[in-house]
Amino acid sequence: MIPVTKPFLPPQEEYQQLLDGIWKRQWLTNMGPLASQLEMELKDYLKINHLLFVTNGTVALQMAIKALDLKGEIITTPFSFVATTSTIVWEGCEPIFVDIDKDTLCIDPKKIEEAITDKTQAILATHVYGNPCDVYAIEAIAKKHNLKVIYDGAHAFGVEINGKSIFEFGDITTCSLHATKLYHSIEGGLIVTKDSDLLAKLAKVRNFGISDFDTFSDLGINGKNSEFHAAMGIINLNYIEAILEKREQIAKRYDIKLNGFKCFRPKWNDGSQNNNSYYPIIIENEELLLKCKKVLQSNEIATRRYFYPSLASALPYLESKEMPITEDIANRVLCLPMFYDLTLEEVDHICRIMLRTQNN
Repeated sequence: MIPVTKPFLPPQEEYQQLLDGIWKRQWLTNMGPLASQLEMELKDYLKINHLLFVTNGTVALQMAIKALDLKGEIITTPFSFVATTSTIVWEGCEPIFVDIDKDTLCIDPKKIEEAITDKTQAILATHVYGNPCDVYAIEAIAKKHNLKVIYDGAHAFGVEINGKSIFEFGDITTCSLHATKLYHSIEGGLIVTKDSDLLAKLAKVRNFGISDFDTFSDLGINGKNSEFHAAMGIINLNYIEAILEKREQIAKRYDIKLNGFKCFRPKWNDGSQNNNSYYPIIIENEELLLKCKKVLQSNEIATRRYFYPSLASALPYLESKEMPITEDIANRVLCLPMFYDLTLEEVDHICRIMLRTQNN
């Protein structure tokens, strides 16, 4: 069986060495030394000044909305994982969907302004598959209308735009370190901001709003992470360059071997390099997608319709909205297997099946 994704696992003995230290210290959570070490090492690797290691990417989004004191409407994308939208609703705000760009699959900044009302407080945009949004256009719109900007960078670990970390843009950017991501801490997330005062507030929010041992300054949540998760993050960071290199090899192999298949790849931001978090293709029509998916599954090869369906029409707790480009792309997008252990021979096998299926 070839899964659509598989977590990278480092040598077990390296992880065990850090576990031995946890056993000796008996400090398991509440921002122990490994969690603090991971934050420092990630700041160095990502070349950013402020970063918090939190429970997961969804909690990071919740913390972002709460720390920015957002109420009312938040403009967002219908082409993302459900947490992007459900978090807005969970925090008592109203998601206002704006359709995506048909080439990049990110929120279309040209359509944002027409969705702004006197209730709009923020824009929450997703760097889809790690592909940077048009951050400069969004920044200009936000300044013009005095809006906050949050970026869901769940897939964007290590991505830069014009030599600068994509996490540096917006008021807050979040990232997921879930086991399915190219870099992970089993479960985990990051929250990044350039604002040192906002960082201090977020640090308190992460720990129940506690400002001192017996005083509270903010409404908070338990957004902390454990030493066991931090240990995996520390070890995996040693392998990040090898992970990125292997995923690039796999993506290039797909590009070559799928030449002639009726599909296109999302247009990547010109100022950025693809981190190959996923390998999505937009197939000519849904009929061919379903046919390929079925044949691949019969050959024990998993694929994923990601993101499908459109969040604008699929969520029972929201009124359905028509987003024609998102609906079209969601019906035709398919993510192929992409993970460190995937061999180039397996990629060739997958592509042969797809081309044969198309031609039959």
